Amino acid sequence: MAKTKKKRKKRADRHPAAPDLRTLERRIAQLEERLARASQRQAGQEEPEEAVDERSWAVAELRVRVAAPGGVVLAGAVDLPDGAHVDWQRGTTTAALLDGPWTAATERLAALAHPLRIELLRQVLLGVRSTAALTDLEAVGTSGQLYHHLRPLLAAGWLRQEARGRYEVPADRVIPLLAVLAATGGDRRAPGSGGVQPA
Repeated sequence: MAKTKKKRKKRADRHPAAPDLRTLERRIAQLEERLARASQRQAGQEEPEEAVDERSWAVAELRVRVAAPGGVVLAGAVDLPDGAHVDWQRGTTTAALLDGPWTAATERLAALAHPLRIELLRQVLLGVRSTAALTDLEAVGTSGQLYHHLRPLLAAGWLRQEARGRYEVPADRVIPLLAVLAATGGDRRAPGSGGVQPA
């Protein structure tokens, strides 16, 4: 009896995210809809597609690409004041986010939980990178206070020391940092403004 239970468990583990009937029906309907549109295009009878709400174009695309229960994508393409360009994207499923431990994120999030640290990151992105220039900022009292706040940012990976006394936000942290800021309303947009529109 014990062997049977183990075998059943192993079989269940092979397909932990097997979709339910409603998910399969929805996916089949989406495929049929795509096939019908493709056939119409070939026949020259394409009907105008429904306009995607310009504020949620990324969500509309995510629904097409990711099966239920969905997922999350963080992405950005930014030109920084120093001329650097950063393209970055990361996505994961809802199941992966909800099933995994969240405690690993606490150090990175805690490092951001001080107004001076957020300001230091902003200044570094704006091009103020040397210890001397950062110490001269009005919000920074002394070099001791500066190092007190730089330490957690360095430890959590939000900052990297590029040379003696010079700091940078690593390219793979620029978009996540800006996304955290945007998600908290730190981009000063009016609620419901929808953010960036496609070009």
